[in-house]
Amino acid sequence: MDKQKLLDQLNATHIQTMKYFELPKGDQIKTYQEGKWTVKELLHHIADAETVLYDRIKRGISKPNQVVWAFDQDAWHKGLSYTSMPLEINKSIFDSIRKAIIRLVEIHYDHAEQFEYVHSRSGLRTVKDEMEKVAKHNQGHLEQITRSLQK
Repeated sequence: MDKQKLLDQLNATHIQTMKYFELPKGDQIKTYQEGKWTVKELLHHIADAETVLYDRIKRGISKPNQVVWAFDQDAWHKGLSYTSMPLEINKSIFDSIRKAIIRLVEIHYDHAEQFEYVHSRSGLRTVKDEMEKVAKHNQGHLEQITRSLQK
């Protein structure tokens, strides 16, 4: 992927996601499909996943070739009480982390393939892979939120 295209995606999904943190409570409880996470739960997940991906990017840059562990999103959902946690907390976390990721992409993306690490489930990955995953992951969940709000 081209660095400018990635930066454009990161900025666009950042703006769109931040708007969703402001939804009225009635919209926060909507879901795109029975048995799936609500908009509120998706926003908490996006913020938490962003922190995990940010950590992996920083680890990969600062000390390549280490092992990073997968996280169990359902365990985080339950253990961190996504249903009762105020969105305001993860709104500011998401905003800060996304800005930091954008900064790391600006500085390191052009040589990010040289920074490798081992993911405990998927094996060898690069910081470039992880930077691109941030945008892709966020976009996928934004599509779920959009579908939820259309119901």
